[in-house]
Order: sequence, then C-alpha cells, then structure tokens
Amino acid sequence: MSAPDGQGDGPVSGRGSSPPWRTGLLLALPAVVIFALLFVAPLFTLVANSFRTQTGAFTFGNYVRFLGDPFYRDVLWNTLKVAALTTAGCLVIGYPFALYMRGRSPRVRNWLALLLLSPLLISMVIRAYGWLVVLGPNGPVAAVLTWFGIAPPQLLYNDTAVLIGMVHVMLAYMVLPLMGSLDRIDPTLVPAAKGLGAPGWTCFWRITLPLSAPGMLAGAMIVFSLTASSFVTPAILGGPKVKLMPYFVYTQATTTLDWPYAAAIGFVLVVVTTGLLLGYSRLLRRGHGEVVFG
Repeated sequence: MSAPDGQGDGPVSGRGSSPPWRTGLLLALPAVVIFALLFVAPLFTLVANSFRTQTGAFTFGNYVRFLGDPFYRDVLWNTLKVAALTTAGCLVIGYPFALYMRGRSPRVRNWLALLLLSPLLISMVIRAYGWLVVLGPNGPVAAVLTWFGIAPPQLLYNDTAVLIGMVHVMLAYMVLPLMGSLDRIDPTLVPAAKGLGAPGWTCFWRITLPLSAPGMLAGAMIVFSLTASSFVTPAILGGPKVKLMPYFVYTQATTTLDWPYAAAIGFVLVVVTTGLLLGYSRLLRRGHGEVVFG
C-alpha cells in the first residue's frame, strides 16, 4: 500500500538533481576563471618569456646572467632585507595596537579601524609625496630636530625613508589578521590564569602570544610579499640610490627594453619570496605544534 500524499519511506531522487560536488564546482567556476586569467596566465607568460632571448630563441642565459652577477645578488638581498624589516616594524607597532583595539568598546574600535584604514583610502603616490614633505630637509622632522639643537640627518633617498613609508602603508595588513586571531581567543583564559596566580606578563607569553600566532603568520606573509614586490613607495622615497628588485624590473622593461631579462628578474623574486614564505609557515607551525593553514 502506497504512503499517503505520494510520500515513500526512502529518499526521493529525481533525474534533474545534480551531485553536491558538481554544484560546488559550478559555484566556484567564475572565481576559478578569474584567478586563471588574472594570475595563472600572466605568471605562465612571465616564465615563458624569461627563457627567451630578445629575438625569441630559447635560453637559460637570463638566469645565468642574474645569478652570476654579484650586483644583482646584492639587490635581491637588499629587497628581502627591506621586506623583513618592514614586516618586523609592522609587527612591533601593530601588535600593541591590536591588543589595545581588542579591549575597547565597539564605537571606539570603529574609530580606530577607520584611523588604521585611512591610509589605504589615499593613493600610494600621494602618501609617498606626503612623506617626502615630512622627511625633507625643510619638513617638520628636520624642524623639530633643529629646534632641539640636533643636526637633522639625511632621511630621504635611503633605506630608512623606504622603511618608514612601507610600514605606514602595510600596517593595516598586519593589524587586521592579528585582530581576527585575538578576537578568537577565549576571554576567560587570562582571568582564569590570573586567578591561579599567574602574573600578567606570564599570561601574555603563555596564552595571548601563542594563540595569536596564526594572525602573526598571516600578517607577516601578507606584509612581506607585498613589500618585496612594491614599486611606487620605494621608487619615490628611495630613488635610484635604494636598489630593489621591482625597480630593476621596471628599468629593464621600460629603459633598456630587455623584456626577457625583466621577466627573469621578476620570476626570481617570485620564487625566492614564495620559498621563504613557505619555509616560514612550516617553521612556525612546527614550533607551535599546530596547522595554521589547511
């Protein structure tokens, strides 16, 4: 005897239904296509051009030229050094700022977030030229040092100016992941530890800092990769005196018109940066005994 209203005991399956994996694939297809067109295809073109001469012949000469030249190896080292120092500066400034935001009311947090994100609402060129005025020989920093009787040092067109400008630009990319990790920490852990006799500094080192490690990892990876590939701010604040990889990619492609060599320089930067980030991620995960990403 059939069930009333046409309802059976077993699950109903229609010919028009599709498996869950197919539905998920269709939903993800636009994002996959955009990613392939905007990232995979340009990267493939970059790699292909790096193994060619200017006449189109296949060669390894571009990489031999780069790796065999001490000047370009020093440029690569200086690029990684500036990126690492920028990451450290953002972490030193951003972690206390994130801790302060964590304990504030929603209204105060909104204003602090607006203050943090406001530099991202301004063009990079305008921000960089603003720092040219601030750090210039007639700027406020030089005026304050002169008022105290201190001869102002050279603050422009060196690594110091680039670091100041890059920390200002990248600070938000460090604070936002830190805020996400700090907000996920159980708020009862620190009071419980203090109730058992642990001082505040011990609570920070044993509870807050380890549990916020995923945010530090994510922020450090974002800041390091963006700084290593940044061009506008280092070009304006550092000028030709600060030797960084993106500047030489630009000059090789636009001044000497050596596109294959520019592609080789760019791909070397991609490979080295990716390798360092993967090594850093594995080291941090092994140190804390947890998998931060997938």
